[in-house]
Amino acid sequence: MASEKPRILQNNRDMVWSLVPLVLFCVIIAGIASQCTFSPGGPTSGPIPSFDVDAALTYDARELGFPIRHPDVPEGWTPNSGSRAFVGGGDSSTVGFITPPGRYVQLTQSDADETPLVTFIAGEPRTATGSEDIGGRTWVLYGGEGVEPIWTSDFTQTRIAVTGSGSDEEFRELAAAVGAAEPLDS
Repeated sequence: MASEKPRILQNNRDMVWSLVPLVLFCVIIAGIASQCTFSPGGPTSGPIPSFDVDAALTYDARELGFPIRHPDVPEGWTPNSGSRAFVGGGDSSTVGFITPPGRYVQLTQSDADETPLVTFIAGEPRTATGSEDIGGRTWVLYGGEGVEPIWTSDFTQTRIAVTGSGSDEEFRELAAAVGAAEPLDS
């Protein structure tokens, strides 16, 4: 007598019963390793990462060849990220903030021209959809259906861009704060 079932008798039910112990074993291992959690109410917000925006912008002001501003953001805005990148013929300094309602607002300062800067941030070319005057400075708005807006302004040697999931009011607050900030010492 053969100890195995003939191939013709192996069906989906047999396959399911073979996988059940394997799946249970994987769940147990993941639970032991604390790599998964059960959250019946859905995801919850975790802690905001700590980021030293003062040190980052001071360092970028010394290292990059264009004026960097450190805006005095509204109370409750928490800096959470920063980076530097090469942008179409220039450098850029980016810092991000989480606003009290939990939205992300990003500030990018660069010596690249406006079009390459917008393309770098958006990941594709964009067309201007309007403008806004904030503190006597014109901000060009790049928006569209289903995309995060990008606001840019030319500060002579520096192009400033504001983007993210923030509201128009939060964009205005950051744009005003950047406009009021003096360049850091290099």
